[in-house]
Amino acid sequence: MPGGRLTQQDRQRVAAGLAEGLTYAEIARRLGRPTSTVSREVARNGGPGGYRPQQAHRATARRARRGTPAPPRAPGGPDGAVEQEVIELAVRAGLPRITARVHVDLLLSEGGRRTAAELTRRLGVSPASVSVAVNYLVQHGYVRRERDAHRRRDVYVVDDDAWYHSVVLSARRTLESARAALAAAEAFGPGSPVGERLARSGMFLERVVLDMTESADRWRSLLS
Repeated sequence: MPGGRLTQQDRQRVAAGLAEGLTYAEIARRLGRPTSTVSREVARNGGPGGYRPQQAHRATARRARRGTPAPPRAPGGPDGAVEQEVIELAVRAGLPRITARVHVDLLLSEGGRRTAAELTRRLGVSPASVSVAVNYLVQHGYVRRERDAHRRRDVYVVDDDAWYHSVVLSARRTLESARAALAAAEAFGPGSPVGERLARSGMFLERVVLDMTESADRWRSLLS
């Protein structure tokens, strides 16, 4: 029944769906289950690349005997189907799946902040995976790192200003590429076919990026 425990046959169908490249939402529809049931099942048992139905079934039986609780969910948050759809959108946009899950968990948390230990426990992934994900998010401006001096550990924070910083960082990297293209155009010679092609590309990217940065500065007050 929807919401009940998955059977061994259900787990075999989950594995088949992953092998076909289906999203969690599509697999869940085939099973008649909530998307969150499928996403938690896969996350707890090796992830999309390491899911094995028989091992997952045995591991679930062991957890049931020990009484291991499920990872906690944010109180008052949206249902798992909505959360999973946001994750799938982020993955299609190019974000690694675990990184997308970490980002969405932070976005949907009440205070917009969690420690690495909290993310590891909630998402059912390894500390190393969380470390890689938060480092990516910090480097791209989606999240900032704060130090909790009392407990001597890092806290990862997503706030409204993160959107501004992520746009500016992305624009800065693209501007570097644009100016590298313009420099290469000079090296090949403005009159050569390669030089002309590089010059056009560089000028286009430069103008677009400068417009984007100006727009981000102009509308930043909306995030206040």
